[in-house]
Amino acid sequence: MTAASERDGNAMAGDLAEIFAVDLTGAVATCAGCGTPSAVAALLIWGPAPGLVARCPHCEDVVLRLVRTPDQAWLDVRGAVSLRIPMPPA
Repeated sequence: MTAASERDGNAMAGDLAEIFAVDLTGAVATCAGCGTPSAVAALLIWGPAPGLVARCPHCEDVVLRLVRTPDQAWLDVRGAVSLRIPMPPA
């Protein structure tokens, strides 16, 4: 991995918006590796091929993976203990 391919979690915003009804860049993922909570927008993104890999900004463990094809999306969240998603008022 090179620093030239690293971006922040906002790089996933468009793809995540197609899957979820709320903006996930403000969601907080807790890293399974070190326990640090981080906004999705603050995760370190590597990609694009074969998909986007979101790493913890504290320990650099993989938190999320997102792979898109023309007709499917795979979202792997096994590196997150939890994903706290802000919801609009009811």
